[in-house]
Amino acid sequence: MEKLTNIIEAILFASGEAVEVDIFREKLQVSKIEMDKAIRKLQNKYSGDNGIYLLYFNHKLQMATNPEYKEAIASVLTPIREKEFTATILECAAIIAYKQPITRTDLEKIRNGRSSDYAITTLMTLDMIEPVGRKDSPGKPVLYGTTDSFLKRFKLRSIKELPDYEEFLKKLADINSWESLKPADDEGYLYEKEEYNPEEDTDLPQDAIAEETSEMEEE
Repeated sequence: MEKLTNIIEAILFASGEAVEVDIFREKLQVSKIEMDKAIRKLQNKYSGDNGIYLLYFNHKLQMATNPEYKEAIASVLTPIREKEFTATILECAAIIAYKQPITRTDLEKIRNGRSSDYAITTLMTLDMIEPVGRKDSPGKPVLYGTTDSFLKRFKLRSIKELPDYEEFLKKLADINSWESLKPADDEGYLYEKEEYNPEEDTDLPQDAIAEETSEMEEE
């Protein structure tokens, strides 16, 4: 019985999700009586002031944290999760910018199978990416690309003006918060294109320089 209890405990810890009691019984080949005894033993162990609780609901078992400690848990884990989310969002933004149009599945393949749902949702909420069509493949998955807001955020006239991929990733890595990617008027840009000055354009004829300078002054 002790071994069975330990096995169930290990499976629940490794899963992180609810597991049906019938699956335990089927895979571990134990009777209902044996399973019930193991559950009661775990319930007694994970109760009271313990940091971990055993939840038993709808014929399922799941490990969960004691709600009494939710504030302490949040104070430690929230900053860590926010940092992880920021890194994921920035990585996805870079991949979409350089590989667009791209599907969520193809994006996740590049990221070695890691989920990109949260990042895509956040980027769309911030109007940095948008659906641009559907891929001609089974299921017709949505293709994503960058928006005009993305271009303005990086002071780019077109996506062709993106800097070298490694340079762009480095600039993204320097961001401490996703707040830095929210639109700003004239400052805080990650990447700034140099202002075009016709007088410094050696390939432009002198008469064209005079004409363009005049037009700029009129504006």
